[in-house]
Amino acid sequence: MPPLPSTPIPVLTAPTASGKTALALALAQESAAAGWPVEIVAADAFTVYRGLDIGTAKPDAAERAAVPHHLLDVADVTEDYSVAAYARAAESAVADILARGAQPIVVGGTGFYLTALTRGLPLTPPADVGARAVVEAELEARGLDALLADIAAENPGEAARMERNPRRVVRALEIRRRTGRYPGEFGHAPPAFSYRVLAFSPPEPELLERVESRTRAMLAGGWPEEALWLAAQVDPQREPRPTAWQALGYREAFAVARGELRPEEAAARIVLATRQYTRRQLTWTRRQLGAEVLSPAGVEAHLRAALGLGAR
Repeated sequence: MPPLPSTPIPVLTAPTASGKTALALALAQESAAAGWPVEIVAADAFTVYRGLDIGTAKPDAAERAAVPHHLLDVADVTEDYSVAAYARAAESAVADILARGAQPIVVGGTGFYLTALTRGLPLTPPADVGARAVVEAELEARGLDALLADIAAENPGEAARMERNPRRVVRALEIRRRTGRYPGEFGHAPPAFSYRVLAFSPPEPELLERVESRTRAMLAGGWPEEALWLAAQVDPQREPRPTAWQALGYREAFAVARGELRPEEAAARIVLATRQYTRRQLTWTRRQLGAEVLSPAGVEAHLRAALGLGAR
């Protein structure tokens, strides 16, 4: 492990489709031109998967050639890539970047990943396969809403943390029934590095326009075919739903590929779900990461200062 940096490592986060990748790339290239190389550590729960390129708006080959990226394409879609695996890999990437004399920037919008990285991994016990199987069977028999209601009756905050994610619900109940506590009640190990979260969002009308435009472009640019490929690798009907199929929009893109939805119908559904997700991202940023949400111009000024770049 290299010596700890004297200043916190910047974390750039924003809702989906806000333009955080473009901002990070532009400033990283400017910094490199000034003689201070920058490398990006992605913090996205779905760009970790090989093959999920269009639907996740993953940086393309040219962008990755311009600025080194880490934690992209590190897992197969058949895997359930965990928060703990991400945090360990991200800390290793940050350490490697620092050891080579470069500046890391963490860029992404997955709240659980960013919380694990900035606050440290939760001190929850390891999974118990047998106990998990029991809860998975209950999920199939009773449904997600019933299990969430059980959690909310005891701990509303923990229920909100689940974000209706079946795997998180199963894990939470597995831990609760074995230990009497929910995962969020175990606390965290100290993080390996110090971070400064820089968050921004465009005004909501602009963000919605960006989401709509990007969704239409992705559906026209091969997303349905990518969803067909994913279905050939992982059964979309399996319960609990495989992690790769929890990415926004893939089920709708799959329905387009099968002729079950028209592209405009799929786009409307994806935009609605994405809009709801962006609001949850902003809530997580404020409540869990404790960050102020700035304007794009405001966050750019802070990031430029963190990289030692002059004001524009």
